[in-house]
Amino acid sequence: MAKQQIAGGVILGLLLTATGWAQTAAGPSMVATPPQPGWSELSVPQKIILAPLSGEWDSLTPFRQKKWLGIAARFPSLGPGEQRRLQGQMQKWRRLTPEERQTARENYKTVSRLSADERQGLKQKWEEYSSLPEEEKEKLKMRASGKPPAPLPALPAATFTRPFPKMALRPSLGMDETAPAPILPPMKSRPATAAKPGERI
Repeated sequence: MAKQQIAGGVILGLLLTATGWAQTAAGPSMVATPPQPGWSELSVPQKIILAPLSGEWDSLTPFRQKKWLGIAARFPSLGPGEQRRLQGQMQKWRRLTPEERQTARENYKTVSRLSADERQGLKQKWEEYSSLPEEEKEKLKMRASGKPPAPLPALPAATFTRPFPKMALRPSLGMDETAPAPILPPMKSRPATAAKPGERI
């Protein structure tokens, strides 16, 4: 009898799990977000604020549309710099692939679970990274991804047909270039004299 109850419980549990009824915590995926207004139904201020998302608004899930509408509602209370930053982020978001967006969402969830001190440390590390030159950033990205840095392109082999290009070694004075150079008399040198102490030569 007890074995039958255990087996029945296991089978019932498997059925509930397979059909999705066994979830106990209602997360955002469990709560149905009612349909949100389409792009054509948004107010003019909402369209201005959410302009970077205009092309994909109608394809967003109602849950995402609701989040963006919440951001649009807070937008007028932000300072001009914060407004520019937020619209810039919307433009960057629009250019992300679905996989990159999912990664960004997961990263946001991870960071939101950090303590204030941990977030401050992370912010400081990000600022340090942001101030690095692009070459150094690329090296760090390669190191983090486990890929070896790309080798520098090989320089083309130098091929010379002669050791030096043909050029005149002395200025032309209207003389025949094939004529030998004139021989100059040797310079007279001063006789070597010993310097007296304290005297400069």
